[in-house]
Amino acid sequence: MVLPSEGLSATIILMKSILVPIEDHGIVEPQLQVALQLGRMFDSYIEGIAITPDYPVVLPVDIAIGVPSPITPENRLEMARACRERFEAFMTTQQIARASAGLPGLSSGWRQDGLMEDAFLGAYGRVFDLVVVGRPDGSNGQTRLSTVEAALFETGRPVLIAPPAVPRTFGETAVIAWNRSTETARAVLGSMPLLKKARRIVVLELEDWGVPGPSGSELARHLRMHDLPAEAVTVPDPSNRAGETILSEALALGCDLLVKGAYTQSRLRQMFFGGATSHILSNTTMPVLMAH
Repeated sequence: MVLPSEGLSATIILMKSILVPIEDHGIVEPQLQVALQLGRMFDSYIEGIAITPDYPVVLPVDIAIGVPSPITPENRLEMARACRERFEAFMTTQQIARASAGLPGLSSGWRQDGLMEDAFLGAYGRVFDLVVVGRPDGSNGQTRLSTVEAALFETGRPVLIAPPAVPRTFGETAVIAWNRSTETARAVLGSMPLLKKARRIVVLELEDWGVPGPSGSELARHLRMHDLPAEAVTVPDPSNRAGETILSEALALGCDLLVKGAYTQSRLRQMFFGGATSHILSNTTMPVLMAH
């Protein structure tokens, strides 16, 4: 297995373009604040799009085929307009210049005028360096899980989950929840621009958790080869609840950026039996960078 740090010195891509999906009824300020924190770190272009569930998500199973969608064309236009107004009002308040993608320096833009569905997000996100979503905890106004999963499974890009409360610091102490999986290796690679700016990096392993592969100590050693301040820590998980243990250990370490692979176990298995990804997505109080 190739460790995610090999050959990175010449291949790291900065987070110069950031996509933020916006819902008109959603709580979007934490998403926008975290996206702006990132934008200021990398002089990024931040783009918003208006997002709604794919129709099968919003239609009850007993609605007959042929019944009109509850979202009319007029509603779609109004929802898209509301999303754009929220995004642009935030950027104006923060004095972020409007610009077209590709222009140098911190800027923001809105290029898609319609109300898009999750499937569009999954495709459009492929031409951005990062997608920023909210925490999908199932409560009113929060990002839908289907939106987060579209970003994770379809974009091929790292996804940053913004917690409901905007952190005071961001990315100073990074914790990598290392389970030796391909998904986590990809998350580490996707987080390298942020890891390069971290003051401390902790590779966190849980005893008897993960798949066969290089240890946390091996990952930390390779990160140090790239002048990253990485150390490895292994802790027990007596309750066998990896997600809870990861969050509690990360909090104790002062983590303000958690890096983790998404859905090493299948999504279906996690739906029925629970899993670290599902728990962290629903409960994190710190920014989490994930990749699948």
